[in-house]
Amino acid sequence: MTMLIINQDEIPSLLPMDECMAAMAEALTTLSRGDAILPLRSIVRLPRTGGVFAMMPGYLGTPESLGIKVITVFNNNHGTEYDSHQGVVLLFETDHGSPIAMLDASSITAIRTAAVSGVATTLLARADASELCLYGSGVQARTHLEALMHARPITHVRVWSRDIESARRFAEDAKARHNVDVEAFDSPRAAAEGADIICTLTSSREPVLLGDWIAPGAHVNAVGASMATARELDSHAVAKSALFVDRRESTLNEAGDFLIPRGEGLFGDEHIQAEIGEILLGNHPGRTSDDQITLFKSLGLAIEDVAAAAHVYKKAMAAGRGVSVALGGRRNA
Repeated sequence: MTMLIINQDEIPSLLPMDECMAAMAEALTTLSRGDAILPLRSIVRLPRTGGVFAMMPGYLGTPESLGIKVITVFNNNHGTEYDSHQGVVLLFETDHGSPIAMLDASSITAIRTAAVSGVATTLLARADASELCLYGSGVQARTHLEALMHARPITHVRVWSRDIESARRFAEDAKARHNVDVEAFDSPRAAAEGADIICTLTSSREPVLLGDWIAPGAHVNAVGASMATARELDSHAVAKSALFVDRRESTLNEAGDFLIPRGEGLFGDEHIQAEIGEILLGNHPGRTSDDQITLFKSLGLAIEDVAAAAHVYKKAMAAGRGVSVALGGRRNA
């Protein structure tokens, strides 16, 4: 039996953003249709570094895929040579349970997270949304810009980061890469006010985006916080928005952006309008008016990693990419 190993440098060419967005839409549809098995992530919090070790298993019925992402999240890696998210995605075939592939998780996480935001934006942002605001200037800002340019006709990008020099470097690189006007801001309020689409992509545990700054008709992708005790939006921002999620169960257990204002008594579980997959299935209309503020709370799901990895594996096998290694698991005749 052999396992295919696919490294970090190979994955972007095997997982272009438009293909990943299509794979994420299919995975979220499969989830909301009830054809997936998705336990909540298991997390080990490390005492010395403040890092997190997470295990995220998942099964998809269509296309049938089984796997797990094993990853560390060290937010203090920002500004160093190390990614904040590091690990592997393991794929298994579903007839005999044999491991078939190991893929770099940093690149898959970067691409699939942005692709899911791209799908949500396609469904929820106004059709004429062209003014994009990015909170953060790291890996997720880079991939989100690419995804959002697939989703809407972006003509101007505002980027804010606590490190203004990092925001300026991002702006210069993004201008050259995408031939779009990109402007660095030193004020989060100025960056957000009047934007059609806002993506929060930070490692902050406290609000960086306030509800008073969000214009009528805007769409927000809240991406950075994935724990019950952390949030990027203040309570007013969530309360004034029509809230959509990747998965209800995960939101009710893991999303501080939702759980903290709910705990303050501002709303109940019914504030969640729908899962993205329910919109794709035609069970919810999504945005209902041009002046409605829509909010997508992204937590990142194992089925997204599994779907992305399965897509990469299929393409790598067809193209003869990756490195095969021999493993046990089959009895000798």
